[in-house]
Amino acid sequence: MSDDDTAMVIRARDTGDRAAFEELIHRTSRLVYARLILECGNVHKAEDLVQETYLLAFRSLHRLRSPEGFRAWLLSIARNALTDDARHHSRQKRLTPQRDDSTLSFVASTEPPPGEQLEKNERREQVLSALRSLPEEYQLPLTLRYLAGADAETIGTQLGLTNGSLRGLLHRGLKLLRERLPADLQTENG
Repeated sequence: MSDDDTAMVIRARDTGDRAAFEELIHRTSRLVYARLILECGNVHKAEDLVQETYLLAFRSLHRLRSPEGFRAWLLSIARNALTDDARHHSRQKRLTPQRDDSTLSFVASTEPPPGEQLEKNERREQVLSALRSLPEEYQLPLTLRYLAGADAETIGTQLGLTNGSLRGLLHRGLKLLRERLPADLQTENG
């Protein structure tokens, strides 16, 4: 973490400077999103959990003792938010009675046909599963680049990597990922 980031964390923590916290959000949001999408595999859930993570972080920033560890602290909050969300949804499924939405079945859907959607979800899960099977050092750079759409400069800043190191990680990681993808996905994207 840069000295500028550390100073921003201190300003946000000690004086409640919202502008400093907003800049920290700007600098770390792709990292948090990448970690959450890697863990849960659902774009919408990851976006919601990013919001929840920053809300929780802002509320508990005064408890952060080491400003240099802000990113690790933030990622642990994201992991906890994901765990809490999973617990909440498992309780909801047990408690909520099923309702009959048969009257809505006549409304035209804007979603792709169920078969296409299922196939797309299965492909996404296969890719995420292969990505999760990679060594940790490759997971976040690949997720940031190809799922979160971050550029090399942003990824380097987020992960504290030089351009050359990042390029090497992306190249080796992508090669490993391709080897671990099912054969039908390798030829599809080859």
